[in-house]
Amino acid sequence: MTIQQLQYAITIAEMGSMNKASEVLYVAQPSLTGAMQELERELGVTLFYRSGRGVTLTSEGEDFLTYARAVVQQFELLTEKYGKGGVRKKKFGVSAQHYSFAVKSFAQLMQRYSTAEYEFAIRETKTLEVIEDVRTGKSELGILFLSDFNRAALEKLFHTHALEFHPLIECDAYVYLWKGHPLADRASIRFEDLEPYPCMSFEQGGTGSFYFAEEILSTYDYPRTIRVNDRATMLNLMVAVGGYTLCSGIICSELNGSDYTAVPIETDGADERMQIGYISRRNLPLSELAQAYVEELNRYLSKLE
Repeated sequence: MTIQQLQYAITIAEMGSMNKASEVLYVAQPSLTGAMQELERELGVTLFYRSGRGVTLTSEGEDFLTYARAVVQQFELLTEKYGKGGVRKKKFGVSAQHYSFAVKSFAQLMQRYSTAEYEFAIRETKTLEVIEDVRTGKSELGILFLSDFNRAALEKLFHTHALEFHPLIECDAYVYLWKGHPLADRASIRFEDLEPYPCMSFEQGGTGSFYFAEEILSTYDYPRTIRVNDRATMLNLMVAVGGYTLCSGIICSELNGSDYTAVPIETDGADERMQIGYISRRNLPLSELAQAYVEELNRYLSKLE
């Protein structure tokens, strides 16, 4: 088994096609196919299902790729520190729930490092996909929150997938809405005040679990709800229909604009505190870029405390 074979397998999985992978790797398809067949024989497992529509990972292949990505990442860290260097771009990816501060910090990171040398990726996505992206190595870090309500469920997933949660900041629950909303000037808002207006939340796919909601207080029986997929749509609906969402109160006006505000919500429940942090793979040291990104996150969030 070689590092090259691991890199080939990772690229094939990402491309979903031997043809596309051979183009990206600049390797003839017969050579690529032969390398994978040799690797499968050595391992004694089938890594890919092959069909006329491309290739997909088997269950054994998914498990193998989790370890392969970790090995390749460590190899890249080793060569970065001790090797002679090369022209191949280093990769750094982050997956996050829909937090504008995570994007702002990512932009600050990119100003510190040249995009000619590094390949950056940031993905605002569903909670389970944040966890899956870090588990598989697609992203090195994942940004999400824990609360009294979802902590046990998410920490069980972290343990199962060999992930660690690192706290960044704790926040109370706020109502996030347009400054022109009738409730925007209140010192605080109660749930009964919100009943005439639609509560918006980010869609989590078919999981249907309150534990994966990006918004705190997800178990409350909201009379009117709207599911959205992105922050821009949510912001537009705040203006168009008087919608609101529950959030951490951390507002990044540089990205979302200055037309929105966060008002504290009154609640007697124990679930009103959010602990926002990042997840990473257990026992794997963070890369230089990951460490720098965490520094940017802490720098931005420290201004709010």
